[in-house]
Amino acid sequence: MLLSIVVPVYNEEKNIPVFLDQLRPILTALTADYEIIFSLDPSSDRTEEVILAHRASDERIKLLKFSRRFGQPMATLAGLQYSTGEAVIVIDVDLQDPPELITDMVNQWRAGYDVVLPQRRQRTGEPWVKPIISAIGYKVISKIADVKIPPNTGDFRLMSRRVVVELVKLKEAHGFLRGMVAVVGFKQTIIPFDRPPRQIGETNYNRFLGSLRIGFNGIFCFSTYALKLSTMLGFLIAGFSFLLMGIYFFYKLMGWPILWGNPTLVILIAFLGGIQLISVGILGEYIGRIYEEVLARPKFLVERTEGFNKVN
Repeated sequence: MLLSIVVPVYNEEKNIPVFLDQLRPILTALTADYEIIFSLDPSSDRTEEVILAHRASDERIKLLKFSRRFGQPMATLAGLQYSTGEAVIVIDVDLQDPPELITDMVNQWRAGYDVVLPQRRQRTGEPWVKPIISAIGYKVISKIADVKIPPNTGDFRLMSRRVVVELVKLKEAHGFLRGMVAVVGFKQTIIPFDRPPRQIGETNYNRFLGSLRIGFNGIFCFSTYALKLSTMLGFLIAGFSFLLMGIYFFYKLMGWPILWGNPTLVILIAFLGGIQLISVGILGEYIGRIYEEVLARPKFLVERTEGFNKVN
């Protein structure tokens, strides 16, 4: 198999026909040796029926259906594990990842790159606050992450077979593909593009904030900087308290009245309480992820497969 297309889907019955109409001519122009793997979280609409209807006329369309909803990151990893192509492309079904970029991505792979990353220059059709939050998130991750994660890149990417083989060996339970690919490494290149608006339906993520959990995974799973920041903040506040104590002691020696009162006390207590809660929250984020890793539960459970000759 030359090319595998992995498409995580959830409640996308209206998008699938349009997506396939645009995708298949592009793939056919590249090669007849391809597969399209739909990784399906159980949906409340007719997504499964629509996929199977298209599979009836094209056996290169395949289906993974999970026993329950595991989320897009795990659905993506499942598709990678079941894929067989020498190159594997992860793409969303809503056409915000333009299928026409696939030709350039495959050409870059044939030129020797193991990972080809489309990078968003513009994000049309989204609320103004979302690009700001996204930019801040990527800025923070790029500053503190132990690996280099290119900004404004999603899960839309091409990976060579050797990258996919190493990816599925990783044991992380968070499924933050952007960071996992950065951990694996290999030769990478970027293709800039302008992201079009979603054509049909509503996104399954928050329209303004996106997926905060995925963003937090990028921060907490690839850096311990938040813990260091909490420690530095503790030392800073402790230093401030000693400075304040020195000032009050000086006032006492000079016989000056100490400016104190209920508002000052309330502000200091609220400030210190807030810092303590933030620090506990940071610890909780790390401990929660450690807990998930220690449980070592399956990343996904497949209820049904269509089009696969063997169970991976």
